[in-house]
Formats: sequence, C-alpha cells, structure tokens
Amino acid sequence: MATKKRSSGRKYSPKAGGMVREEMREMKRGTLKSGRSGRKVTSRKQAIAIGLAEARKAGAKVPKKKSTAKKSSRKAA
Repeated sequence: MATKKRSSGRKYSPKAGGMVREEMREMKRGTLKSGRSGRKVTSRKQAIAIGLAEARKAGAKVPKKKSTAKKSSRKAA
C-alpha cells in the first residue's frame, strides 16, 4: 500500500497571514481602498483577496489563484 506524500504543513506562509491581517485592520479602520477605482472596501472577502495579492507580489508562499473555468457549450438534446 503506497502512502501519500504529506505537504510541508502550512498552506499560507506566516508572512502572507500577516499581510492579510494588516489589510483587515485597514478595512475596519475604513482606510482600505480598492485598486483602480479607489473606492472604500467594505467586504471581508475583498480585504482577504487584497492581502493575498500583496503577499503574492512580495513572494510569500500562497497557493495560485483559482481561475474561472469557462463553461463549454452544452450539447443540444
């Protein structure tokens, strides 16, 4: 019976977690702005996404972004 290779433990590095934490603080203070439009971020998920994007840019260990799969055309019945 073959054993599965276990991952190195963490999915996100501590550095990435710190960046997300900082973005959450900014959101709660009301100073977090979104990229191009510069609008105030109020969504928790958006703040997390911004933190992870910044961690990726800084080279922290973060899994790749989930790409949106294009739906194939359905076959006619």
